[in-house]
Amino acid sequence: MNSDFYRLAVSSHFSSFPKSFSLRKKVPWWYQILNPRSKFVARWNRTFLYVCIAALFLDPLYFYFPITGDKACMQTDLVLGVFVTFSRTVADLFFLFHMVLKFRTAYVAPTSRVYGRKELVTDPRVIASRYLKSDFIIDLLATLPLPQIVVWFVIPAVKNSTVAHVNHTLSLIVLIQFIPRLFQIFPLQRRILKTSGLIAKTALAGALYNLGSYMLASHVLGATWYVASIQRQYECWIITCKQEMNNTHSPTCTPSFLDCATLDHRERQAWFKRTKVLSNCDALNNKNEFQFGLFADAFTDHVSSSRFVQKYFYCLWWGLKNLSSYGQNLQTSTYSGETLFSSFICIAGLILFAHLIGNMQNYLQSTTARIEEWRLRQKDTEEWMNHRQLPPELQQRVRRFVQYKWLATRGVDEEAILRALPLDLRRQIQRHLCLDIVRRVPFFGQMDDQLLDAICERLVSSLNTKDSYIVREGDPVREMLFIIRGQVESSTTDGGRTGFYNSITLRPGDFCGEELLTWALMPSSNLNLPSSTRTVKSISEVEAFALRAEDLKFVANQFKRLHSKKLQHAFRYYSHQWRAWGAHFIQAAWRRHRKRKLAMELLGKESLYYTNVMEIVEEEDVDDDEGDDGGGAGESSSGPSMGFQNLGATVLASKFAANTRKGKIKKVKINLPDSDSLKMPKMFKPTEPDFSTFHD
Repeated sequence: MNSDFYRLAVSSHFSSFPKSFSLRKKVPWWYQILNPRSKFVARWNRTFLYVCIAALFLDPLYFYFPITGDKACMQTDLVLGVFVTFSRTVADLFFLFHMVLKFRTAYVAPTSRVYGRKELVTDPRVIASRYLKSDFIIDLLATLPLPQIVVWFVIPAVKNSTVAHVNHTLSLIVLIQFIPRLFQIFPLQRRILKTSGLIAKTALAGALYNLGSYMLASHVLGATWYVASIQRQYECWIITCKQEMNNTHSPTCTPSFLDCATLDHRERQAWFKRTKVLSNCDALNNKNEFQFGLFADAFTDHVSSSRFVQKYFYCLWWGLKNLSSYGQNLQTSTYSGETLFSSFICIAGLILFAHLIGNMQNYLQSTTARIEEWRLRQKDTEEWMNHRQLPPELQQRVRRFVQYKWLATRGVDEEAILRALPLDLRRQIQRHLCLDIVRRVPFFGQMDDQLLDAICERLVSSLNTKDSYIVREGDPVREMLFIIRGQVESSTTDGGRTGFYNSITLRPGDFCGEELLTWALMPSSNLNLPSSTRTVKSISEVEAFALRAEDLKFVANQFKRLHSKKLQHAFRYYSHQWRAWGAHFIQAAWRRHRKRKLAMELLGKESLYYTNVMEIVEEEDVDDDEGDDGGGAGESSSGPSMGFQNLGATVLASKFAANTRKGKIKKVKINLPDSDSLKMPKMFKPTEPDFSTFHD
């Protein structure tokens, strides 16, 4: 009674909760700890790698902000500034989300790596403490939107700020923040390699990744060269402006005149009419004291005053050209900045070309490594055949087989790949590859899936070129072949008997080597393999699956269903050996029937003939008797003696007719036409195993 009351109380208590209530509290996603080997983390790391590369591409675009022209002033490209600021802000959001994920991603405890357990640390406080001590500072410097803050908030708030100040400050900040963003990629690549094993899934993708990295370096170098060229021209303007400050002409030069914001000022317009800034800072004039060095191309080709697209591609070409040639074509001045910049180009070109282009070459060579390996093997084969002085026909057959094997497998060792896989995975792959093909064989269509899986697991690939003898009559049978492609001729002479030949063409879905199955099904089969009763020769290039003798014996011993009468009858029906024996048996029976029928027809004709002869003889005897009766009474005394003589003659005539008939029959049996030519050699019945020890 108490138990029933307690059960009723509990049921009424839980019935008051809503249906969506669960005793296990669901943790929100922002409180969950991520597994570093999960699919989401692996996918995010790969996505963030591409974002980092895009961010490294965006930052050098700040160097294209300053623009110079024919007015000896500098201004900022506002359209480019808005685009780069928006793109950079989106990239910064990805960096911020990456920092948040690092606070919620578990890591493997260092002490658990010794024993191979690799236990994960899931405590949020421990994870946060470890992250703050390791990579937090670098990630924070890479995430802060410093260029946006400086361009749109700090510089406009500063009084008397010029474009030159903006250029200097922005270039310095971008260079400082570019370094942590660059070094952020290397640990990210290591994590991707640990989780997935590779960065690029294909050789072409790997080559494009390394080529893109090399192009990114050229892009950074070209943008740096452009902003350094603008800075070098601005220095020339400043030097000329300082020289004009000491002159007595009015108005005197001030640094504010070099900003395009003062173009409408009267003092600036009056100064521009008398100044020598354009002539003294002309890169085309070699008589000037100021040397532009390697930055002269930016002004001789009017790069600084061009549109952004033209300017960008010219700078990219300049960086790619000098990075690939290690700066050998650069003409520097005695200015120390140019010398250091040229040295940096030489060192960077050597390192990047050795690393990135070397990796790209390895990726591209990996696509042709199989071809080169096949060529070397083919060369070794040719040298061996020439050394052994093989006949030209054999050499041609060897070349044809090597060529066909390469076209069929592309140099891949399938057996080695399958052996390296786990048993369950190997079984599923073999089932996928072989099950449909094995089911095409009518004999195996009678088996269940478990037995077919055991057979598919032990099938190996077999290749044969045209006019190759797979097995000869009388040789031991070592494997059963299930034809996938091509045609095979199977012939037999029944052990070399004269006057006997049987041939059949095997096509995809057929099999040969059925003697091996009979041998495997025998309970007392010894180690001696059965002899082949047929000669199997390929008519064209043949691709097949082979089931070796030991594997077939193992399957026959493990699965007793192979010994069922249904499978035995199916085997006899689809076996070409049994079909040939059955056809020979039917032909011999038909010939015996035809010979017996012919003999009976001849016998019937002879019986009719001698019956007519006997009737004629009897009629003549009757006529003789009547003549004797009507001859006179004088001869009546001799009647009894003549009756006895006629009776003896009749008996002798019947015996003679009987003997003659027997002789005729013997003669017909002996002298039948085509009797010698129709006589066929006896074909032995195929060996049949003793299944008495097995019970279905």
